[in-house]
Amino acid sequence: MNRYEEKIARMRASKDTRYDFILADAKDSDMAAGISAMGNRRNPRAGQSLFRTRPQYLSEIQSIIRQDIVDIMLTSVSILEDLLERDAFDGTKVKTAIRANDTTDLWRGRGGHYRSQKSVPFRSASLERAQTNLGLYSMTFNGDVDQDTLALEEFARFREEAKINGFSYFLEVFNPNEGHIAPEDFGVFLNDMVTRALAGLRKEEKPVFLKVPFNGSEAFAELCEYDPSVIVGIMGGGSGTTRDCLELIHQAQNSGARAALFGRKIVDAADPLLLIEAMRRVTDGDLSPNEATHFYHDGLARKGIATLRPADADSQVTESVLLERAA
Repeated sequence: MNRYEEKIARMRASKDTRYDFILADAKDSDMAAGISAMGNRRNPRAGQSLFRTRPQYLSEIQSIIRQDIVDIMLTSVSILEDLLERDAFDGTKVKTAIRANDTTDLWRGRGGHYRSQKSVPFRSASLERAQTNLGLYSMTFNGDVDQDTLALEEFARFREEAKINGFSYFLEVFNPNEGHIAPEDFGVFLNDMVTRALAGLRKEEKPVFLKVPFNGSEAFAELCEYDPSVIVGIMGGGSGTTRDCLELIHQAQNSGARAALFGRKIVDAADPLLLIEAMRRVTDGDLSPNEATHFYHDGLARKGIATLRPADADSQVTESVLLERAA
């Protein structure tokens, strides 16, 4: 069994500990942002694209897999195919996963405006030809009866296909993006829509775990406490400071989270491997978010890696949802 499967087994048996917290790296954003998903180059030459190439992106993913700290590596089908051809997972306990759908509110084409439009269900990946048995399925509820019903109908079709192909999934539910729901109600609206979406499902149909935004400790704890048998995880959001990243994972864990899937925060880090190590030290309880931020900067200094921000600035909590409970 890989590390993910071992942890899930303990969680289902109510024997999990703090050390069973699931960390996942999301390297699936080529299905959302295309070329710009690869992350910024360091010191691009004149006339060169600002973004990494696909081979550079693959090389970084391989390094993270070899580090063997994350429990899940989530990628697009095409990225996973290349990684498997390179035997990238051999000798590690990292679980493979694919993005199983790519709803239109994920799309980030430069110059486009999909994020503010209705979220239309869409799937590129074929579960029948998937190279793994685990994937991420995402939905967005907006308080629009036609769109929300369509999202649930497509979710039902996906579940039937997943059952036929022996495919398990974790469910990602985004905050509303179309303006029908007030931002101060995002947390409670999302909680109600997630629980009602799962209410009609048998256990065998339900996701292995959830991935939702952190809309504050109170709302997040409500979702975690409602049904302790449901494993709830957080999504990472934008880049922010290093302290933002580590504070988010700390506050979510204290509110009941047992998983985290971060993408942009890792790909944009000055040293992704070092950031992942700092994240794990926080989830294991070895370091506070502030201590882990300084651990990260000390590591950058030892390696001679230029920092994206001075240590003092990078130690600040800048995301408003985290400020109230920042340690």
